[in-house]
Amino acid sequence: MKFARICFLLHVLSTTGVLVNTFDPITTTVVVGIGATLGRTIYNYLHESCDAKWIAFNVTGLKVDLDRKLYGQHIASRIILKAVNGFMNNGNPKKPLVLSLHGWTGTGKNFISKLIAENIYKEGMESGFVHFFTSTLHFPHSSQLVNYKSQLQQWIKGNVTNCERSMFIFDEMDKMHPGLIDCIKPYLDYYDKLDGVSYRKAIFIFLSNAGADSIAKTTLDFWKAGENRDDIELKDLETALSLSVFNNIQSGFYRTSLIDKNLVDFFVPLLPLEYKHVVQCAMTEMVARGLEPNWPVAEELAKDLLYFPKSEKIFAVTGCKTIESRLDYYI
Repeated sequence: MKFARICFLLHVLSTTGVLVNTFDPITTTVVVGIGATLGRTIYNYLHESCDAKWIAFNVTGLKVDLDRKLYGQHIASRIILKAVNGFMNNGNPKKPLVLSLHGWTGTGKNFISKLIAENIYKEGMESGFVHFFTSTLHFPHSSQLVNYKSQLQQWIKGNVTNCERSMFIFDEMDKMHPGLIDCIKPYLDYYDKLDGVSYRKAIFIFLSNAGADSIAKTTLDFWKAGENRDDIELKDLETALSLSVFNNIQSGFYRTSLIDKNLVDFFVPLLPLEYKHVVQCAMTEMVARGLEPNWPVAEELAKDLLYFPKSEKIFAVTGCKTIESRLDYYI
């Protein structure tokens, strides 16, 4: 449908150009005006803009995605849905939404960010209003810390000026140079405007492995006590998690003012995944590839992964991270 409409617009525009040569000056002016209008129409149709056509929150879509695609993360699913829904439906938020996702590799941190983006921006992660930073790629050298701070501030200010509904995702926070992230503290605070720019409708998401040990310990303690994993609540994890992250000298959040000033709205714990969750991930990947779901294959793949602790072997070391690449070996 979209392709057909574009072809039609292009055809009309090209036809308009041909007709210009056959009309008198007055008519030509009118036709050229029509051509210019059509040109703008095509540009606006194809070019992403900061308006409701390209940015519209789909709460139902986010809920369905979290329920059907994110496994073993009942706490994270509940927090993300409520936090994003409440923020996006607030016409006048007092500050940006700031989420900090913590957990081992493969537990779903990047995946959750992707789901949020896909249910806010028409172009999802490909949107020009979604900005993804990886610490080891974008901020590799400690000697350039001053430059990084200046560049990051300018980047955020420029993009929020362009679109107040911008999203910024910072991956590998546990590998970021301590002190760097403090440079964006003013943008996350309770200010109406800074230098004429309002940041209150932006979203900031931090992804980190820091605090994963604390999360894993609590989850394992529940397992050893014979408690149901689904009975773990945010209150069982949040305080220990925030303190662990704040005091981790190797984390980008070390002694950061973002935590000290309570600017992080939610510390979202991602629980380590078990065997059954890995099987579910494998089944989902098969469906995504258009394959017939094969439970025995999914189980075989899951059994070959490494699990910890060594004695109990309860949690998958890499979670669901390697499922996509490893599945080729089993099908």
